[in-house]
Amino acid sequence: MILISHRGNIDGKFVSLENKPEYIDSSIFEGYDVEIDVWYINDNFYLGHDNPQYEVNLEWFLNRIKNLWIHCKNVDCMVFFNDLEYKFNYFWHQDDTVTLTSLGFIWAFPGNQPIKNSISVLPEIKNEETKGCYGICSDFIKKYK
Repeated sequence: MILISHRGNIDGKFVSLENKPEYIDSSIFEGYDVEIDVWYINDNFYLGHDNPQYEVNLEWFLNRIKNLWIHCKNVDCMVFFNDLEYKFNYFWHQDDTVTLTSLGFIWAFPGNQPIKNSISVLPEIKNEETKGCYGICSDFIKKYK
């Protein structure tokens, strides 16, 4: 099962740290993949959930390509990753029941499990069953290890 840290969180929700590059790296170092929120504005990348906060560059993504689940926060971000030759795992969603990532994973919005072979997102919110899921994305991902 794939274990995905939600914005860098592994043992609780720490909003002030979410999407910080160092926080993401610490989760990867602990052995987790990480879902990150990415904006692409005026040829620059930024990490941040509700707004662009931390500037990073394409090399930053390339150095972590195998561990990132990129939640595109604006259309320009989707277009940029779609035009690349590199195989990043990226997606867009708002309140959709599910979306499909660029690498073909079913990303299920909280409250929609069980869905066979999906990524269960924040199952702790609705106390959802994760049996049969391909992976879990959680603020408390450490408890699933």
